[in-house]
Amino acid sequence: MILPIYKPVGWTSFDVVKKVRSITGERKVGHGGTLDPFAEGVLVLALGKDTKRLSSVIQSEKTYIATLQLGIETTTLDPEGAVVEEQPIPDLTDEAIRSCLNSFVGKQMQTPPMFSAKKVAGIPLYKLARKQITITREPVEIEIKSLNFINYQPYRLTFEVTCSKGTYIRVLGKDVARALGTVGYLTALKRIRVGPYHIDDAITLKALAEQWMSTTS
Repeated sequence: MILPIYKPVGWTSFDVVKKVRSITGERKVGHGGTLDPFAEGVLVLALGKDTKRLSSVIQSEKTYIATLQLGIETTTLDPEGAVVEEQPIPDLTDEAIRSCLNSFVGKQMQTPPMFSAKKVAGIPLYKLARKQITITREPVEIEIKSLNFINYQPYRLTFEVTCSKGTYIRVLGKDVARALGTVGYLTALKRIRVGPYHIDDAITLKALAEQWMSTTS
């Protein structure tokens, strides 16, 4: 069984996996792509033998809606980190922002952030980052398929991005902020699509529990 779950803010992806195990009684549960705790939206899970199908899900392109706070940068590039830099924000027009966003469309190299689940020598980077250890990370090729302006309400920019697997939207947000002449970090991130699985199809954990009880009682 493939389950597109709506991951709430504040939960880790593994928290959701554990909850689904508890609800369904199925011990073999996997997910097709991590979401940061501050993020919400579609987290595709698979149960039992269907976990084998997750490899294709992981390879799928994904779509997000992100909100970027300008003028401040944090260690984690999201609300969970400490402020490390502040810069003034230039006067920005919608046209200038759109032009900046358009410049990021296409293939490019991106360096994974230290605060990430990516493993180097078998160790997740975030474990090193929490010990204030920074190591060199190899950049990887990603592709921004589309990057669309939604709105700008000083000093927060909201955009929608569709991208290849392995893209860190927190890093993209940082790069966009710097291209606009300042710094920034993501205050909100919602994944609205993973391959064919859309947020409208995602089920909440509460609804899953209710449905599971009704089918097994």
